[in-house]
Order: sequence, then C-alpha cells, then structure tokens
Amino acid sequence: MPGTSAYSEPAQPVTYEEKIKRSVFIANVSLCHDEGEARDFLTQIISQHRDATHNCRAYVLSNGTEYSSDDGEPSGTAGRPILNAIKHSELVNVIAVVTRYFGGVKLGVRGLIDAYGGTAAKALELAGKVERVMTRGFSVSLGYPAMGNVTRLLESTGAVSPVWNYGESVSVKCEVPVSACEYLVRELEELKARNIIAEWAIISS
Repeated sequence: MPGTSAYSEPAQPVTYEEKIKRSVFIANVSLCHDEGEARDFLTQIISQHRDATHNCRAYVLSNGTEYSSDDGEPSGTAGRPILNAIKHSELVNVIAVVTRYFGGVKLGVRGLIDAYGGTAAKALELAGKVERVMTRGFSVSLGYPAMGNVTRLLESTGAVSPVWNYGESVSVKCEVPVSACEYLVRELEELKARNIIAEWAIISS
C-alpha cells in the first residue's frame, strides 16, 4: 500500500453461518500476516469440514498479495465474490473461507455469487476493524551527549517503543511509521554529517 502508513486488520476471528435454499454456507474469517498463515488457517477449516462440498476462499495481505479459489464451484462464482467482499471491507491481512454443504438445490451462477459474497461480507463485518500503522525499523548509534537530540527526533516521527542500550556509547532501536521515514533519514544524515551521531541503519522493511 504505497504512500500510506495506516491499514486495517480484522479485530477478531469470526464464524458466520447461513442457510440458503437448503445449502448451508459457513464463513470463517481470520487474521493472517503471510501466505503460510493463510494456508495453515485453510488447513484447519478443511479439517473441521471434511465432508463439506466446497471450501472456497480468498485472502488479501498488506503487501498487496491477493488470492482466491473457487474450490470446484463454477469459475468466478465463489473465490472472486469472497475476494471482492474483502476488498469492499477495506481489510488486509485477512483470510475468508466459505464452506458449503450442498442441500440438493442448485443456486445458479447469480445465486452462488450472492451466497458466497454475501456470507463472506457478513462475517467480515462481524470481525470488525483494528487500525495498524506500517513501520520500518531503524537503529542509531550515538554518544551520550546526543541522546537529547535523538530522543526529540524520534518523538517527532512518532517512533514506536524505542529500546535503548547503554555501554561505552549508546544505541537505540525503534519502529517508525513509513510516512515519517523520509524525514527521519534526512535528519539522521544531517546529524551524522555534523558528527552528532556515529551511525544509523534501516534494520527492517
């Protein structure tokens, strides 16, 4: 999500069940930070519903990764509607799996799209939102006289939970909102050029 530091994740895992023309649709929503966590959650749901007709799913990650699967339903009638529901919710780092137990009545293309997309949307709404801030890790090495300068600089960027280490010199590690990184780099370079700090580095992306 270039150009922004803020994003929303689901506040809690949710299970929502609805019966549509004798078929039972069960939507499960969970937090996932990478594809591995998404696969683990899917495996868990499939294990819980081994006798289900379909376990259709979609997920969206904060790095822009998107995935959807119809799991045997007609192409475009399940995975894509679930993915569209996630996008409409504006959540990321989220997976939605909609399990179907076939009730003997065919729903048709429009009916499947509405059923999968609708149950996913209701579960996503029930999951709620928690706002997060995208950050990047920084480390700074400095002498004791520079602590005031660096502390004020980090506070001005909204740095999260700085961890200070004290020895012959001082070092600090912290997470800084992505939106403030350009400013921080510029200021750290100036402090280094003036020999106020010794070194600085980006330690995560």
